[in-house]
Amino acid sequence: MKVTDIKNTNNPSILKFELDEIISRTENFEFKNIDETKRSPLAKQLFFLPFVKTVYISANFIAIEKFSIVEWEDVKQDVADQINEFISNGGIVITEDENKGKKVPTTVYAETTPNPTVLKFVCNKLLTKTALECKNIDETLASPLAKELFKFPFVKEVFIDENYISVTKFAVTEWDEITLELRTFIKEYIENGNEVIDESAIVKTDIHQKQQEAYFDALDVTSQQIINIIEEYVKPAVQSDGGNIMFESFDPEEKRVKVVLQGACSGCPSSTFTLKNGIENMLKDMLKDNEIKVEAING
Repeated sequence: MKVTDIKNTNNPSILKFELDEIISRTENFEFKNIDETKRSPLAKQLFFLPFVKTVYISANFIAIEKFSIVEWEDVKQDVADQINEFISNGGIVITEDENKGKKVPTTVYAETTPNPTVLKFVCNKLLTKTALECKNIDETLASPLAKELFKFPFVKEVFIDENYISVTKFAVTEWDEITLELRTFIKEYIENGNEVIDESAIVKTDIHQKQQEAYFDALDVTSQQIINIIEEYVKPAVQSDGGNIMFESFDPEEKRVKVVLQGACSGCPSSTFTLKNGIENMLKDMLKDNEIKVEAING
């Protein structure tokens, strides 16, 4: 096994070092620091390089995110050589999961939301760090669980964030007829160790890009203030209702704030009231500007 190619990614800080053999067929790994590298001696070794920020291991590649203290052109070949040397000397890339095949006790319970067509299924474990909304089965590339849920004829949309799954149903059936079936399926799916979301496969749409630190830093001060208010005061309440809210844009001339609503909040009958009497009034008060208007682009 050896590095056969080095490829750029959409993130200039991250390079992919592709190998000529598969490392992991079913799991994806993300190591943020050396303390998290128990299952990867190679990742542990890479963290001894002072510029390594994050190590990702999946399929047939090792992706590395660097700090800005170096340029990839200056170090990428040295990194590839170190990976090859480590492997040729018998170093282990990933160790087997000793708990693989064992059921992980999982609790899943259903919660109603302000949107009568959406039910929120809450799990006692973290499912994802990156929210994912699937409007149809064609959008489930990054979520095997969402793909399976769309096989139920009454499932219209799926939204997954942190420790919950919001399911939107078609009107052909009532929740009391399907809640137990969905809850049992989700519980068994997670207990059996099946993958919920492959975060490395999430397509980096404009929505995802706008959640990145670089995007935030490039915004004007008022937009940054709006994002901070939404993140601190609005998002926790919205998430508790099985949805999500994200900043889209701010027009300083029209004083118009556009937000994206997802999950239970998208199309919710009470979303207009929430926007006008909740978020809009909060922004007016905290920004000291009574001309602020809030608009949902998909509410």
